[in-house]
Amino acid sequence: MQSPKPCSATSTSLHSHFVPDENNWEETMSSWRTLLLRIGNKCPEYGGSADVKEHIDTCYGVVRRELEHSAGDISSFLIECAEGLPHKIPLLGTVIGLLNLENEDFVKGVVETTQTRFQEALDSGNCDRIRVLMRFLTALMCSKVLQPASLVVAFETLLSSAATTVDEEKGNPSWQARGDFFVTCILSCLPWGGSELAEQVPEEMERVMVGVEAYLSIRTHNTDIGLSFFEDDDDLSAGEKDFLEDLWDRIKFLSSNGWKADSVPRPHLAFEAQLVGGKAHEFGPINAPEQPEPLSQLSGITYGREKHNAELKYPQRIRRLNIFPTGKSEDMQPIDRFIVEEYLLDVLLFLNGWFVNILRKECASNMVGLPVPFRYEYLMAETLFAQLLLLPQPPFRPLYYTLVIMDLCKALPGAFPAVVAGAVRALFEKIADLDMECRNRLILWFSHHLSNFQFIWPWEEWAYVLDLPKWAPQRVFVQEVLEREVRLSYWEKVKQSIENAPALEELLPPKGSPNFKYSVEDGREKTEYHAISAELSNKVKGRATAREVIAWIEETVLPAHGFESTLSVIVQTLLDIGSKSFTHLITVLERYGQVITRLCPDLEKQILLIAEVSSYWENSTQMTALAIDRMMGYRLLSNLAIIKWVFSPPNIEQFHISDRPWEILGNAISKTYNRMSDLRKEVLSLKKNVLVAEEAAARAKAELDASESKLTLMNGEPVMGDSPVKMKRLKSHADKAKEEEESVRDSLDTKEALLARATVENEELFLALYKNFSSVLKERLPDASKAQTLRDLKSTQGDEMAVDTDQPSTMEVDDENGGAKKSQSNGEGGSSNIYNIGEKEQWCLSTLGYIKSFSRQYASELWSHIEKLDAEVLTHDVHPLFRRAVYSGLRRPMNELSSE
Repeated sequence: MQSPKPCSATSTSLHSHFVPDENNWEETMSSWRTLLLRIGNKCPEYGGSADVKEHIDTCYGVVRRELEHSAGDISSFLIECAEGLPHKIPLLGTVIGLLNLENEDFVKGVVETTQTRFQEALDSGNCDRIRVLMRFLTALMCSKVLQPASLVVAFETLLSSAATTVDEEKGNPSWQARGDFFVTCILSCLPWGGSELAEQVPEEMERVMVGVEAYLSIRTHNTDIGLSFFEDDDDLSAGEKDFLEDLWDRIKFLSSNGWKADSVPRPHLAFEAQLVGGKAHEFGPINAPEQPEPLSQLSGITYGREKHNAELKYPQRIRRLNIFPTGKSEDMQPIDRFIVEEYLLDVLLFLNGWFVNILRKECASNMVGLPVPFRYEYLMAETLFAQLLLLPQPPFRPLYYTLVIMDLCKALPGAFPAVVAGAVRALFEKIADLDMECRNRLILWFSHHLSNFQFIWPWEEWAYVLDLPKWAPQRVFVQEVLEREVRLSYWEKVKQSIENAPALEELLPPKGSPNFKYSVEDGREKTEYHAISAELSNKVKGRATAREVIAWIEETVLPAHGFESTLSVIVQTLLDIGSKSFTHLITVLERYGQVITRLCPDLEKQILLIAEVSSYWENSTQMTALAIDRMMGYRLLSNLAIIKWVFSPPNIEQFHISDRPWEILGNAISKTYNRMSDLRKEVLSLKKNVLVAEEAAARAKAELDASESKLTLMNGEPVMGDSPVKMKRLKSHADKAKEEEESVRDSLDTKEALLARATVENEELFLALYKNFSSVLKERLPDASKAQTLRDLKSTQGDEMAVDTDQPSTMEVDDENGGAKKSQSNGEGGSSNIYNIGEKEQWCLSTLGYIKSFSRQYASELWSHIEKLDAEVLTHDVHPLFRRAVYSGLRRPMNELSSE
């Protein structure tokens, strides 16, 4: 899984200005920097006024006076503010327009710097900077700073690049994601400047609109396969719009409405009489990135890999999650939703300093103070949940969204908590259709959210889940939320929180105490194994070494009691010694890990080891997962042993009723992937170090050679070579540089060998994983002729364990583009005990959901092994539902049945 995006350099520099200097508070808060940061806010710096015109006048006056002393700093900071606070770009553009009346050269420098940064962003593929700087240029055009024709030229350059990319003869359509991104950037500028462009350069504007329409006619409709929030077998119908097509419709509606968008402030109009007197500067030509190499064929594995890489580099910024009825959005034009989403995502992106409390407050403050004339709490909630559940991964760690939602609940106590609660209820109603990864993220978020609000929730509303079968998704959801709450608090506290629905105690996890087979408490009968356990405990207390313990086991315990009994008593006792805390566990594993390694050197014995860990911690999923994860970290367990154990019969039977096996499996794959990622980073770093070391060694050698060839006088006689002292020093330096180069090369060779071995192991891991998935599904899925799609599977008659075979009621669920579809429901209003999907079918649905999730999460790794996966797992006779799950995760068309 990709790591979340870090704060940008611009964002980081702005963060320093949000955190005040405690030693010089008054000066900090009255500086021109603070006025630029706070422009548009109702804040003390502007006397608590919300009058935007007064803000601009005040800010302009202060900045103008500072130009003589701080022109360079002001220019840089203006652009930083535009990049870091994009929702204030119209205000900043107007300030720059007024400065243009006083100092054309200064503003010309701002334009030139912006062009340089824009070109750098294009060259490096910095999507956020490209998008925001295009909006900034549009605002400068509105304030008469930039010539409209120059902006159109920039638009047409990107539009031409996009059209070439998707051209099957000249371009590489697998990189359509880049073309779509460029066109989206162009369209996203038009709410801010379409009116001015249509008025000042109507012919050029019409040419851009025609160009966009032409691009849309040749690109491929994006079905978002594998990235939908809700499970849906069938490809989107031709009549449904993808994100770019939907945005184009909104822009056309805006154009027909005279480019009037209530959600876009237009402060430059209040200064229009002054701004027209300024000189409009040219924006020099830009160069679009080079086109990717054309493909020999427009399908197959190479096409799929390139498409995957393109979508990683140019991801779609948002996928809409329509939780609430459309009537909840007050007086909103079609374009307003897009604009408010842009505002919200910009604030989330550039004020993501969740590690600093004051920045979190700034984030919440900016989100509730957007420059729009209507209420948008419901849209704000939908946007936050859409980002939290965004596939394949959210831009930031889920904790960030937890904190933002928590701060918004505190900032808007009379409105937002109820909206969040409504969103949770709506998603709970649709939980059976929610993507498995989204479902797990929702569980983690909701449990964490409740822990910040004293675990208060009207659980009585969901008490009916006890009447549902144990495999019903709503029941499992409540069960897993309660289990996660216990991890964040303690069992009695969580039990107290459900006192309004005491029957739900049935879904609480066990209290979490260890299940130690050889305990001498509770009046258990003592056996010879209790004596062995006690003896081992005494040895550990007496600080016996691992070697001494191994010798005792091999000489005394193993010969008398056999392997399995020995393993059980040794492992259970060591786990019991380490059970007091996580630190105790780590200490035991570090001190006596060799004992476990000696007992369990191979795969089969490691599977027995995991079974003992699971038995000891059978009352605590958290501790089971932690212990296995730590053992894998210390290389006491292999990932293949964990996979084989997860696919043992007792665990397979839990796939649809508990997250326990999935958490352990996910941890094993994640740790393996992280090891690979770390090795790749180390190899990349060492390669750079080798180049540096080579250059240093070459320079040292050149200095030595130059010194040796130098003609000097010694005792009046000309001799070759510099003074002996200098020669000795240079030779020593050259030798050290050469040794350093060789040392770095050796390190690189070692890491590359480790990476090569890890790559092979990684391939074995994924092959084993998918072979096991294929095997267990083959035993349980209906015949392929009866179940080609998930819809077929859901409609299959439930097995003998189904509790109700009547047809369920249906509920209307907004799809991701605002349409409606039917969802499996637990009855009208969520209060019925009907769930008509049988246990076997639900097992298949849950397992297929996790296959899709793993395939999506580790798509980059799977694409690197896809030939082997195709040859050994995804063969022609594999079940279509299994193939569909894997292909959906990889975003691979279903009609690709073989490799190139």
